[in-house]
Amino acid sequence: MAIEHEAPGVVHRPPLETSSLRTFPWWLVAILLAIAYMVVKIVVDPTYQDAFLTIVSGLGVTIYVTIIAFVAALVIGLLAGLGRISHNIVLRNLAITYIEFVRGVPILVLIFTIAFVVVPGAVSIFGLNNSSVTLTTRAIIALSMIYGAFLAEVFRAGIEAIPRGQMEAARSLGLTNYQAMRLVILPQAIRNVLPALGNDFIAMLKDSSLVSVLGVRDLTQVSRLYASTSFRFTETYFILTFFYLVMTLVLSLLLQWYQRRLRIER
Repeated sequence: MAIEHEAPGVVHRPPLETSSLRTFPWWLVAILLAIAYMVVKIVVDPTYQDAFLTIVSGLGVTIYVTIIAFVAALVIGLLAGLGRISHNIVLRNLAITYIEFVRGVPILVLIFTIAFVVVPGAVSIFGLNNSSVTLTTRAIIALSMIYGAFLAEVFRAGIEAIPRGQMEAARSLGLTNYQAMRLVILPQAIRNVLPALGNDFIAMLKDSSLVSVLGVRDLTQVSRLYASTSFRFTETYFILTFFYLVMTLVLSLLLQWYQRRLRIER
């Protein structure tokens, strides 16, 4: 039998149908089917409806805590990230100490420590009443300080990814270090790190469930209270899973859409 030799440089490509099957988002179909099953269960079963209507009251607190804490974490992370790459030895070491300290302690332990040690200590310095700081505020402070350390590394990586020539070109045009960083480096760095920031926002949304240990009436805390009084553990945690799954799936799809758009623009 004669063997056909192909010309050098020929690239083997899988048939179009096989390639389409391999790249088809089967995972998305599976998750959407799971969500559809949950929706049907909620619609047709009165016990699930009762759990849904009770737990949904904590949705606003979860979204509020996550958004406010993330905005504060962005500010903290940007300042810590700039300190991390600063030539000032004091600022650089303060930033590194903060980042490594947070990264070395479990999130749950940090939430307790910040809520019941750091916040009361800071309040006493200003002569205020400890009870004036609500548990929700303590939860926001804790999440923002924790994620500020994570975002600091994101900003540092984004700034260091900008070619050094950009800073030198800005300085050669007469800009100061501050002006070059604000007008040239940071806009490019922030654009590069937006996908990573989106991932951290999704992670914070899930980790916001940890603030339920402080008694904040978010989705998780409301669910725990409902389950302990009604003994409907299956329905309760079924609905709780449904809420987090829908929120994270929507955010993940938006993030993937933005990443594809970013690649096309480049």
